[in-house]
This record gives sequence, C-alpha cells and structure tokens, in this order.
Amino acid sequence: MLNSIAARGEDKARSSEPYRPAPDPQSVVNQLYRDYFVALQVYVSRMMSDPHQAEDIVQETMLRAWRHADALSRPELGSAWGWLTKVARNIAIDKIRARRARPDEVEESAGTGVGILGDYSDDVITSMSVAKALQELIPEHRSVLFQVYFADRTAASAADVLGIPVGTVKSRLHHALRKLKASMEPTEQAA
Repeated sequence: MLNSIAARGEDKARSSEPYRPAPDPQSVVNQLYRDYFVALQVYVSRMMSDPHQAEDIVQETMLRAWRHADALSRPELGSAWGWLTKVARNIAIDKIRARRARPDEVEESAGTGVGILGDYSDDVITSMSVAKALQELIPEHRSVLFQVYFADRTAASAADVLGIPVGTVKSRLHHALRKLKASMEPTEQAA
C-alpha cells in the first residue's frame, strides 16, 4: 500500500501538467501537504529505520518548502516533487552523518556503578604527622601507647607485659597523650 501511495506521488510529479501553486507561501505549503505529504513520508521512510525521525525529516522538508515558496511556485525551476525529494534526501543524509559522527548517548544511570575515588591526601598528611610525633616520644611512653592502643590491652595487662606497675602505665600513658596532643596542635607561628 505504501508503495502505491509513493507511486501516485511520483506519477503526479511526472504528469505533463506543471505544478502551479498560489504565490502565497502558506497556500503553497498547504497544496504541497495535500499533494505530496504522504508520498514524501513513504519516500523518507524507505531511507530511515526510525519512523519518528522520518516524520521529522518530512516536517523539516515542508518547513524549507515554506521558506522557498517563491521558487516552488515557478514551474520553470523544476517540479515540486523533485525539489521535495532532493531536500528530504539531503536532510536524511545529514542526520545519518550526524548520528555516526556523535557517539551513542549513555543513560545517566549507566555510570552509577563506577565510583570516584575520594581525596585521601589529608589522611596521608595526618598519618605522617602522627608517625613523626610518635617517633619524638621517649621509648617508655611509646611502648605504653603501643600496648594500650595498638595491642588493645588494658592498663593492667599492659603492666604485666611491660613488667611495670599499673600506676606507672597510667602515668606514662597520660604524659604520652599530652605530648602527642601538644605536638599535633598547630602553633601560632604556623598560622
């Protein structure tokens, strides 16, 4: 059926009577719609795989016909069907080329699985500062800190491991933490 509609449009274009629309652009386009819209839709649908895109191309062709109504109203410049098919073909080719030149679009949800790594530079600087501050502690304070915080021992079990009284462990832990805090706080000169 679509082929017969297109054939009628092509037959109408080949008829011996020249196409003579009124010089008014709106009436020219109205006449073109009546005479060629369906046939042009079939013609473009043969080139394009997407029927919606084919319809867009036909609409764009008719818009250009409206803009060039003066040329289409003069039969000595050629048939309206020939002009419409040439313009529609050029628009279709431009759309095909543009689609090939531009990469396929990806939905926004497609990238949700890919995480962006955070900036860990502050954590690295902090750990380097803590390591430096620990190295500045005297060995007795450093060993108490290690047993309580890194080995996860109580003051009593740290005292057993180190062979010192529990009160000494608590005292050294207190002084070690004060020294660490003092060395980690920014000084007024640095600010």
